[in-house]
Amino acid sequence: MTGTEGVLTVDLGAVSANWRQLAAMAPGAVGAAVKADGYGLGAVPVARALLAAGCRHFFVAHLSEGVAVREAVGPGPMIAVLNGFPPGIAGAEGLVPVLNGLPDVAAWTAAARQAGRALPALLHVDTGMARLGLDVVELERVAGDHGLLAGLDLRYVMTHLACADVPEHPLNSEQARRFGAACARLPAVPRSFANSSGLFLGPDFASELGRPGCALYGINPTPGRPNPMQQAARLEAPILQVREIPAGAAVGYGASWVAPRPSRIATVAAGYADGYLRALSGQATGILAGRSVPLVGRVSMDLITFDVTDVPLPAPGDRIGLIGPGQTPDDLAAAAGTIGYEILTSLGVRYRREYIGA
Repeated sequence: MTGTEGVLTVDLGAVSANWRQLAAMAPGAVGAAVKADGYGLGAVPVARALLAAGCRHFFVAHLSEGVAVREAVGPGPMIAVLNGFPPGIAGAEGLVPVLNGLPDVAAWTAAARQAGRALPALLHVDTGMARLGLDVVELERVAGDHGLLAGLDLRYVMTHLACADVPEHPLNSEQARRFGAACARLPAVPRSFANSSGLFLGPDFASELGRPGCALYGINPTPGRPNPMQQAARLEAPILQVREIPAGAAVGYGASWVAPRPSRIATVAAGYADGYLRALSGQATGILAGRSVPLVGRVSMDLITFDVTDVPLPAPGDRIGLIGPGQTPDDLAAAAGTIGYEILTSLGVRYRREYIGA
């Protein structure tokens, strides 16, 4: 046995292929959201692979993420910080803040005056999420008072779709209308509109810069239809012990699962401390010897248990597949009652990470 930790294999070739597929669909440029450590798969290796594939626009959530990605990709590509810069930060070399409200606009304009040069920024307008972004009143003030934008090099005006994964939702077309009206107030500024699912909504959602995230990592951007993206992650964890138990024996905390027959139980080195969600208790399956085996008992901090009675006798050190062929992040999410985003971004630091296809 090579170790007791699980192995997360990231296919950078698949990530790059997914980006190229999305870039071929869009009339404008296509960037990449690499926030949350590249959706759990490693922002630095992912960004480097995407740079090699031709990506020149990257999006992160926090300043520290932007610094790491800048070091990875070098000078040149745009790295936008979606949550903006923290208060008191006058600037960060090579990073572009997203301005999410009038205070952000005022602070960045003041920083430009102090620097004596135009500073780059993205301007975020809210068209239906009611999270970040300038509301209608704030946009009117910005568009009507050019002094508020003096000294700013606005690279893009952007918004974010709330319901793009539900194509028939009426808010999609309403957001397109509102975004069009907002952009008409700032006609010289390029637009950034569609996320992963938005890129599949058609020409009304086209812009000069798309911002896919989840689709790059193999999550289905078209729920309810076949996944057009390649899977980018495989997760396996080793069996630590195999034991025979009689009918009527309980397994795990709370004795929540009781063997209905004499059974063979494999204890595997993964748990909720590794991002294998506790909500998967009694719901998920693993893949062993090419066959599905049920997770039995509760997910604990470091261990999970599978009923392997119906597969050839495994040995300690054999690996059970937790994510991969036959068990995608979307499949695991459905079992946990969540979304594939949470599955990937929850992957813990204790897995040994291997990168292929770079």
